[in-house]
Amino acid sequence: MNILVAEDDRDIADLIAHYVERSGWTAHTVGSGDDALASARKQPFDLVVLDVMLPGMSGLEVCRALRADTATSAIPIIMVTARAEETDRIIGLDIGADDYLAKPFSPNELVARIRALMRRSKRAEPESQTIKFGSLVMDLERHTVVDGGQEVKLTAKEFLLLQYLLQHRGRVLSRDILLGDVWGYRYTGGTRTVDVHVRRLREKLPVLVEALVTVKQFGYKLDEQ
Repeated sequence: MNILVAEDDRDIADLIAHYVERSGWTAHTVGSGDDALASARKQPFDLVVLDVMLPGMSGLEVCRALRADTATSAIPIIMVTARAEETDRIIGLDIGADDYLAKPFSPNELVARIRALMRRSKRAEPESQTIKFGSLVMDLERHTVVDGGQEVKLTAKEFLLLQYLLQHRGRVLSRDILLGDVWGYRYTGGTRTVDVHVRRLREKLPVLVEALVTVKQFGYKLDEQ
């Protein structure tokens, strides 16, 4: 597995690379946003660890650019930054990051999050490779979503969340259940993460606006159709 590490602090970059390679993966480090975007477009990566405060293009700008490019739109992204305020976390998630880790952090926790994200990003081999819901068609083999005949670009985490909701339609799902089953670990950033991703799905997929119901102070339910 090839991982792109975009971090301008050499010591932190080397530390991340050390733990990544110790876990059996390959790390490619860059020190600027421009180099990160160029590297991601030049060769395929399985995951990107992206610092927010980078020289040149910021990590947020790089994240936006990766999500806007069809060739890189599905790459899982973990954002790393010294900013720990909730608003900063939400901005990162809102533009397409799959996870968010604030400095200082444990390298072992980063590795655990990488494992969880990659595990959840791997496509399973279900009996049916296609899931239909109203005007929406989800192709698990091709990793595509079509709504009303138009293909809709989703991030890796949005895709997994949508798949989980479709496969558990009719059930009331708590935010904690969604965090555990979709994100794959006990997320310390709060359940707002789920709300952000649900809002993005509703914005991208009109068929979900009314069908995906908020259960007050608990979670969500995708109505049967």
